[in-house]
Amino acid sequence: RSAETEPKLYTCGRVSGGVSAHVLCAVFTATVAVLSKPGSSLFSWHPFLMTLAFSFIMTEAILLFSTHSSLFRKAKHQTKARLHWILQSLSASCAVFGFGAIVYNKHVHGKPHFTSWHGLIGVITVCVAVLQSVGGLAILYPKLAKGWSLAKLKRSHAAFGLVAYLLGSASVVLGTSSAWFTGRVTGYAWYMMAFCPALGALVVMSQVTNAYMAKKRLQS
Repeated sequence: RSAETEPKLYTCGRVSGGVSAHVLCAVFTATVAVLSKPGSSLFSWHPFLMTLAFSFIMTEAILLFSTHSSLFRKAKHQTKARLHWILQSLSASCAVFGFGAIVYNKHVHGKPHFTSWHGLIGVITVCVAVLQSVGGLAILYPKLAKGWSLAKLKRSHAAFGLVAYLLGSASVVLGTSSAWFTGRVTGYAWYMMAFCPALGALVVMSQVTNAYMAKKRLQS
């Protein structure tokens, strides 16, 4: 009902932002795949899997619930919730393998670990993403979280999920400043590439915060 009462210009902006997030995050992930050539080396799996996890799969998992740009708008909420958990689990799995690839690659070459902001935020992001995916089971099966109401579980899950996504987006953006990436993408193309995960973060943040504010208005 709230979507129907929104100004048309505002609604068009939300739709345009969501569609742009779908397209640009997919283009960004595909471009990184072309640049990294997954399978060509051990390191190649790191940028590919991390970008696939946080820029594409996690973005799509969250946009599932968008009232303006979801690819499954007509699906039941329960169906969306299960698909969301599957995608988030897949995202966490890709992140773990991508993290393992860079850790082992540094070990093989005798390089120090977590010496940059990209590495530090990256390891925190992977841990948070895994915990968030496991925590999502409490939403699907509320009996696992005794003493917590379903409404409280959903609010907590949404809040921590947003933190996980923003951390992932920050890690990806910082990754575009790495020597590997800047050695392949320069000039205006670099700014365009860095803009893709940044836009996704803005769209997702707007979606989550607006959904929370809408619920607060309905409850008041």
